[in-house]
Amino acid sequence: MALVIYWYDFICFAIVAGAILGSLWVLRRREGSGTCEDHSAYESLLVAQSDTEGFAGVTRLRAGHLSSTQLWTSCWRGLHPVWLLVSRTVSAVVMIGLLLWDVRRYDASIFVYYTEWTFTLVILYFALGIIASVHGCLMHSKRPWTENDENNGYLKSDLEGRNSTSTINLRTHKVRGTIKLQSHHEQDATEQRAGFWGYLMQTIFQTCAGAVILTDVVFWFVIVPFLSIQRFSLNLLMGCMHSFNLVFLLLDTALNSLPFPWFRLAYFVLWSCLYVIFQWIIHACGFTWWPYPFLELSIPWAPLWYFGLAVVHIPCYGLYALIVKIKNAVFSRLFPEAYIRC
Repeated sequence: MALVIYWYDFICFAIVAGAILGSLWVLRRREGSGTCEDHSAYESLLVAQSDTEGFAGVTRLRAGHLSSTQLWTSCWRGLHPVWLLVSRTVSAVVMIGLLLWDVRRYDASIFVYYTEWTFTLVILYFALGIIASVHGCLMHSKRPWTENDENNGYLKSDLEGRNSTSTINLRTHKVRGTIKLQSHHEQDATEQRAGFWGYLMQTIFQTCAGAVILTDVVFWFVIVPFLSIQRFSLNLLMGCMHSFNLVFLLLDTALNSLPFPWFRLAYFVLWSCLYVIFQWIIHACGFTWWPYPFLELSIPWAPLWYFGLAVVHIPCYGLYALIVKIKNAVFSRLFPEAYIRC
């Protein structure tokens, strides 16, 4: 048995257990709750809609809910959903290529690293995003004409066929009535409890955001300059793995309309705790070396490392939340007619 337990290791166990219990408590109180004060999100990939299904806009719902259209619509007014689909597809393909290169070079044992865990999670987010975007493109292609499109069509017909103004007004009123009824049905549909896949996509997005920041910050500012790891060497592959993950996620953030509620920091914490527990288990089963020296339990200052890692989750997640907030503040000010606040 490779894992030797010392008295101070129980402090490490208590830190991880406390983080797990605290995260579960936050999720129990905030996830899906209709009494929360903030406008957090709870979403669905595919929501059952009425027969008048069409291209719905993004609707602000109570805390714990989110319109399913926010999974595939852009925060940029008039931007076709296909552009978000293309962005997600390119990101997924490039990242899959890098991961395959990584596995081919180092074999499957490379998945003992947190980087590969997070990298795979980001790929999973883009995969779900592609499915959502394909669904959105189909929805967009089947949507009825907007009121302006209908009016323009009727006006053109009037110029060509010299129809009466009264006929145009009658049709316009009918279109307005249809759109109003349709919007009511769509709002009722989006207010339903979100489906599993949409909720999973939003959760993975916010988990990836914090995990990518943590991965890249630790790599570039701790491991590279200060730590010497036996199986680590800085090369092109490592540089790409610890930069493209953030670049592609930021690109998607600049285009998507997903919100970023603070309480889902809990999922990020649970993700990291899962990785730490995985490390404990494989070492208890005979694994002999630690992928990250600061996770090693045999050193007396291990509790300080664990406490520091637990605390650093807050600024890592907060940094990405700040990026989303700046995105909304700056873009809505610079492009008030083109940008839609998330």
